[in-house]
Amino acid sequence: MVRTRESLSKAIDHLRSTEPAFDDVIARLGPPEPRNSEPGVTTLLRTIVGQQVSVSAARSMWNKLVALHGDPPSLATIMAANDDELRLAGLSRQKAGYARSLAGLVLSGELDLANLPADDEEAIALLTRIKGIGRWSAEIYLLFAEGRADAFPAGDLAVQVALGKLLGHEERPSEKRLRDLAEPWRPYRGAAAVLAWHHYNSDVL
Repeated sequence: MVRTRESLSKAIDHLRSTEPAFDDVIARLGPPEPRNSEPGVTTLLRTIVGQQVSVSAARSMWNKLVALHGDPPSLATIMAANDDELRLAGLSRQKAGYARSLAGLVLSGELDLANLPADDEEAIALLTRIKGIGRWSAEIYLLFAEGRADAFPAGDLAVQVALGKLLGHEERPSEKRLRDLAEPWRPYRGAAAVLAWHHYNSDVL
């Protein structure tokens, strides 16, 4: 779990006992803040809206979507809307298709976000049935919306860069290499990603 200080602290204590580089992060930067999102369809819809646009653009699009389709947006009206109608909210044709994919899977019962499989890989397989939701987005959802302690977005560029530096690698590790390196950190690989972002953001700032 990375959604509360207590659960994140427990996970970090485990990581510090297995990898000295994590102990160094805490010594230099202090503990990271817990991160969380609301579980459910709204978070996934916001993920789709926010893809490949700035934070301010995503906020503007979301506000338009809410104004047109309710707060939270009605899945039924999204399903019924054509591309031109969804374009009024700033959604491209592609994002309109993604939004309808999410709405259709949830409304049909094929995707029950309240009862995703306990196995992370099975949950990822279901979430990635949504058009526009890839493995990275699914792992981020499981980590921050469901608080799954071992969800590990190894494809995240910042996580790769930060963990590569922390572990003393000359080159940024690939996603596959990073997953191999992270095996000893189970079942708290999610906290390792949080520590990686903590370190990466301190370097950027």
